[in-house]
Amino acid sequence: MAEAAAPNALAMASVNGAGLVFDRSGAAWWPEERLLVVADLHFEKGSSFAAKRGVLLPPYDTRETLARLEKACDFYRPKTVIALGDSFHDLGAAGRLSADDLARIRALTADHEWYWIEGNHDPKPPEDLGGWCVATLACGPLVFRHLPRPGSQQGEVAGHLHPAARVVARGRSLRRRCFVTDGNRLILPSFGAYTGGLDVLDRAFAFLFADPFHAWMIGQDRVYPVASRKLS
Repeated sequence: MAEAAAPNALAMASVNGAGLVFDRSGAAWWPEERLLVVADLHFEKGSSFAAKRGVLLPPYDTRETLARLEKACDFYRPKTVIALGDSFHDLGAAGRLSADDLARIRALTADHEWYWIEGNHDPKPPEDLGGWCVATLACGPLVFRHLPRPGSQQGEVAGHLHPAARVVARGRSLRRRCFVTDGNRLILPSFGAYTGGLDVLDRAFAFLFADPFHAWMIGQDRVYPVASRKLS
């Protein structure tokens, strides 16, 4: 199996009683429900920057993101896939998808019970690509949405913030995308190829995690849990 979708048995955590696997691709896997969840795909971000800002990025971000998503689905064989909003970078993104990428997305939504969560970039995801568009989705002890709500939100699984964490070891600084959880709620890293990251020590996270949390940093060969007190 390709490295990007290979699971790590040690990268497991409980979120409000649900046992989740944190994959190095940035996806979270819930074995009990056969459910795979990803956040912030941002399809066609490259073409959006070219059209609106004149910033010429290599136009392969959607292709790369889809390849990693397909590998994760091939590995885990989920019954259900949840995309946690901002799956499309803007309201015109679907119209800029190539015929090949359209076919690949439709194949994914046909093979799985697929839910597009509404995001701030795509408040109304395209309806002709398959799957169901919803604002939030509850499943057992977990509630899936795009924007994390402030304060205590037991069982919330969200995206939007693109978390990244930094540690300093042996004089070297290392910054990586990460999952963030305190055992009660979970913020997923962005899955899209051209998405950046917001430091988990930013004040935006302070309103979400009152107690100590762990940043599960995505490394080359595994996902590493790092206590918030050890972050730089």
